[in-house]
Amino acid sequence: MLAAAFGLGLGELTAAAVTTWPSPVVAVGDRVIERTPSAVTRFAIDTFGTADKPVLIAGTLLLLAVAAAGLGLLGRRRPGWALAGVVVFGVISAAATLAAPGAGFAALTPSAVTTIGALAALLVLLSGLAQRPAVSAPSGARSALEPLSRRRFLTLASVVTAGSAASVAAGRLLITGFDVDAARAALQLPGPARSEDLPLPDDVSFDVEGLTPFITPNEDFYRIDINLELPRIDPQTHVLRVHGMVDQELRIAFTDLLRRELVEVPITMTCVSNEIGGDLVDTAIWLGLPLRELLDEAGVDPDADQIVGRSVDGYTCGFPVDAAYDRDALVVVGMNGEPLPLEHGFPLRLITPGIYGYVGATKWLGEIELTRFDAFDQYWEPRGYDAQAPIKTQTRIDTPRGLATVDPGTVPIAGVAWAQTRGIERVEVRIDDGDWQDAELAPAVSDATWVPWRLAYDTTPGRHTVTVRATDGDGEVQPEERTGVAPNGASGWHTTVFTVRDA
Repeated sequence: MLAAAFGLGLGELTAAAVTTWPSPVVAVGDRVIERTPSAVTRFAIDTFGTADKPVLIAGTLLLLAVAAAGLGLLGRRRPGWALAGVVVFGVISAAATLAAPGAGFAALTPSAVTTIGALAALLVLLSGLAQRPAVSAPSGARSALEPLSRRRFLTLASVVTAGSAASVAAGRLLITGFDVDAARAALQLPGPARSEDLPLPDDVSFDVEGLTPFITPNEDFYRIDINLELPRIDPQTHVLRVHGMVDQELRIAFTDLLRRELVEVPITMTCVSNEIGGDLVDTAIWLGLPLRELLDEAGVDPDADQIVGRSVDGYTCGFPVDAAYDRDALVVVGMNGEPLPLEHGFPLRLITPGIYGYVGATKWLGEIELTRFDAFDQYWEPRGYDAQAPIKTQTRIDTPRGLATVDPGTVPIAGVAWAQTRGIERVEVRIDDGDWQDAELAPAVSDATWVPWRLAYDTTPGRHTVTVRATDGDGEVQPEERTGVAPNGASGWHTTVFTVRDA
């Protein structure tokens, strides 16, 4: 276990020295994410939420520790087998590294350093457990063995442990050497040339305890991505490339992008993994450049029907070209009045209203490519999700919360409804087996944002079931039948149960 820790520490240090080289643990973790069946992915997101990636890393390290302990026990009597086991893990790490998009042989350096370091440490530690006959044995009999020196082993183990800790600490220091927080604090965002539907009206929501605020604070905004380590991009040197089926390729520095006429638009985003009644949906005010302006500047080939957003780490989204022109698709630099947080794509990302984030909201944006759906599959399509995924009409009950107990009297039932780009026309609430009742809607800010709703209920004691459904701006009623999140988002009515105390 100490040998494995020493090797991994050196590997982390090597990967940190060259940012394009992945650490062995991250490389293996990334391949696990890529090859995990969609059902398991959904289970991980549902069970662990935004902690799913730390859980994966912890699980990987735990399995490695168990395997290393087994090899260590084996190595006390058969050192060659233990050394061979270390090489096998090195080969697995190398294969995971080479499987990454665009990885070259130079990227194998951290895996090689990890393997060599672990082998060297294992040989040194095994020498500390060198054995000699404890007593003379008759000819042909096996000698009893005892450790040569416990003190020598403990000394070597302490040296290896210190080396491991120093390597990991140095690696973390190198990785965090570029201070994203400082870069964000130093970045001065320009004021928008024009704002759409801003400032927000005072009656944009209702004063109901437990109702979700209309604008979600940045620290509370949901985060779902595939990244075990977040890309750290220097905004002063970052360049956005627009290429593919265009008349002329564009290369635009981030600093030049800030000098363009930016707009501020409130947009509700939804993750395809959001279950009925789930919280993977939020609203922010986004500052950015309309995507259509970049596309017009590059000149889009009439045969192109897909826009691919490519992250600096190789992740891809893909959505129809039409979505850049019939709605406020943005190349975003700001979120709720400040530069994008690191976990939300600093310094640059895409936001496309009306389609789930996995197809239209690339974070850490490095490239925009014009292509065709029949020529390119974005990241999640081979993993069982649809190539095109318009957001479905949904509504959620925020209060009373499920299984809550409330006092008798008039109880507010409230929540939010969304059908981005179509808007919400009506929300209806049913209590127990009663008739559907129209809820009061807050004034709609735009078709791209959710709409808060409420209904006052004069309670009767006992247990009650509340069901809600919405009608979108096209007059389509939200379907009752429940479906899962794959392949294009969940559908169905949200239902919750609460109890009213006796008077």
